[in-house]
This record gives sequence, C-alpha cells and structure tokens, in this order.
Amino acid sequence: MSGGIKIVSTNKKIFRNYEIIDKIESGIVLLGTEIKSIRDGNVSFRDSFVDIVNGEMWLIGFSIAPYATGNIWNHKEDRKRKLLLRKRDILKWDAKIKERGFTVVPIDIYLKNGRAKMTIGLARGKTSYDKRADLKEKDIERDSKRFTEKYR
Repeated sequence: MSGGIKIVSTNKKIFRNYEIIDKIESGIVLLGTEIKSIRDGNVSFRDSFVDIVNGEMWLIGFSIAPYATGNIWNHKEDRKRKLLLRKRDILKWDAKIKERGFTVVPIDIYLKNGRAKMTIGLARGKTSYDKRADLKEKDIERDSKRFTEKYR
C-alpha cells in the first residue's frame, strides 16, 4: 500500500464522553503480526487510554486481535504499546494533564503510507448536562433536515 491514508477504526464513544481540546498524530511500536491484524481491521478501543510514564506515552487497554494465520508468532492481545511522539509534545501534554485534570485518549487508528498511526486527543470529561445538550442539538439538526427534505 503506497501513499494515502486508510482509516482502520474510530473510537466512536470518545466524542460522546469527552470534549477534545487538542489532537496529535503518533506512531505505535508494534510486533510483526500486529500490523497484519490492524490491516484486517481487528482492533478494539474499549476502555483504552494513554498514560505517561517516565517521559514516555503508553497506550493501555487497546486490543489488537491475534492474527488468524500467525500461529506461534502471535502477540498478546491487550499488551501496553509505546506511542512515538516528540519529547517536547509529551512534556507539554504531561504538564496539562497534571495541572488541569485532562486525560489523553485514542481517537482513531489509520494506515499512512503503510505504517500504523494513531490520532490521540487531550480531552476533558463531559458532564451529563453537556451530553444531554449535545443530544438535543443532534435531534434539532436531524428534524430540520427532515423538514427541509419533506417540503422541497
């Protein structure tokens, strides 16, 4: 696969539960069969988050299913994976997390020029009031679209 971007999977719950403040692209350290499984789309964002330990970012809880024909070289499904970012970006986000109570969450995973990349976001949790307001806005937008399509 040369050139282009192919989105493999998106974390749909993130935008419902968090307000994304900032985004950044990162690389992921993978084992041999993990990239083949990602290309097949066998990933799950359930309960995944990013933690900063000793100046390094680690993806925790992100599940990559074992490759179907990987036999003895298959990887552990839910191991922690190191994210590849610049040191200054990690330090900047670490400071924001410590002082303001933000969290870092994975948003999507995609293939860019054949390499697995992940968009991670600096996020703040939404309150139930914020979630209701978002649902109300979506309902109003959907109803207005229906109305305009019906009376064209």
